[in-house]
Amino acid sequence: MRKKKTELAIVNRGFWPQSQVIGEALLQLAEACAIEHRVTVITQSQDGRLRRQLDEAGRGEGVRLMDCRSRSDSSTGLIKRSLDALHFMAWTFISLVRCRPAKVYVSTNPPVVVPFIVMLYCKLFGARYYYHLQDIHPEAANIVVRLNPLLSRVLNWMDCLTMRHAERLITLSEDMRRCIVERSGTQAEVELLDNPAFPVEEGEGYRRDGDVVFCGNAGRLQRIPLLLEAIGDYLEQGGRLRFTFAGAGLHAPQIAALASVHESVTYRGLIPAPEAAALVNRHRWALLPIDDEVTRYAFPSKSSAYVLAGCQILAICGRDTSVARWVEQHGVGLAAEPAKQSIIDNFRQMEAGVASTHQQAIDGDRRCVLRERLSFDYFTKCLCSIMGMAPSARSHAACTQPTFARGSSK
Repeated sequence: MRKKKTELAIVNRGFWPQSQVIGEALLQLAEACAIEHRVTVITQSQDGRLRRQLDEAGRGEGVRLMDCRSRSDSSTGLIKRSLDALHFMAWTFISLVRCRPAKVYVSTNPPVVVPFIVMLYCKLFGARYYYHLQDIHPEAANIVVRLNPLLSRVLNWMDCLTMRHAERLITLSEDMRRCIVERSGTQAEVELLDNPAFPVEEGEGYRRDGDVVFCGNAGRLQRIPLLLEAIGDYLEQGGRLRFTFAGAGLHAPQIAALASVHESVTYRGLIPAPEAAALVNRHRWALLPIDDEVTRYAFPSKSSAYVLAGCQILAICGRDTSVARWVEQHGVGLAAEPAKQSIIDNFRQMEAGVASTHQQAIDGDRRCVLRERLSFDYFTKCLCSIMGMAPSARSHAACTQPTFARGSSK
């Protein structure tokens, strides 16, 4: 067997600075591991000059970078995104063979094909890999665009094989963990780990003077058309709440159109993650719309940012979903059925200041624990520990505390 040249490779199409939250988290993971280990990051960048950007920002010391040029984003059509994923798949395998890592961290960006290639590399070269399922495919994709049944079965087989051979699996919620185990029959341990978010400092002159905010991807799974229709009707009926939107995605033009009609709606476009966190922090409520079916296969990442910002959450989804249970059981907001009148009724409750019977203030100690588990530092330490890359016993101890499991009653 050929000697390994790298101890850890981190494979993810989205990276700092374009992927502002997960990209930042993975950069911090690479920097932490590079203190004591040889680390390579395999990714994409907009212009192929990511190394220069890292050097200019004083980041990524000791991290080897292997990036190819990206030709798609979240608003790009499915066919072009699929071709870009195949291009990155080829780049990933070539890069892995060149750097020959002993361990590989890979997530579902892009899904199925790149993790499968990582699995093939690890089988061929005797390496181990850790598979982070931020969402579960092909089911999540099938909700957006109905896949050819044969293609869906092939992708399902590939992903189940990848799950079964992983050293360990990592995911976001109890529902997702259950789906992973039932579908793949994997014997690997499945860890629960919350996605991190940028903390917000409430400095001098801070005021929470905004009403309702949506901050994140306005994509295919976020029920944006239903939400905008409900907001439009609510305002036409004399509703007094003000709505702020920030982010990009497929439905951004519809958001901008609604903002042009109603003075109570503001669209900020795509803004940097720290600025987005500060924006959310100035609002009392945050919107968390999500397709019911997709909650079995994904969990909205902006939930972490909303919690750290300290605002209440209005989840728009079925009451028997992991998202609705998480919001209500942990006392962080309300859940509205995905129907226009239900959403409008909840807007009126929010406007009147009427609290749900499930909505309870999180006490100081519980809030501190929750904020810690949503921090970048906690995320990095946990991944280091899971992969056996923790630099110290202290890091390991920090990561072995009970996980704040979304979708569970713990």
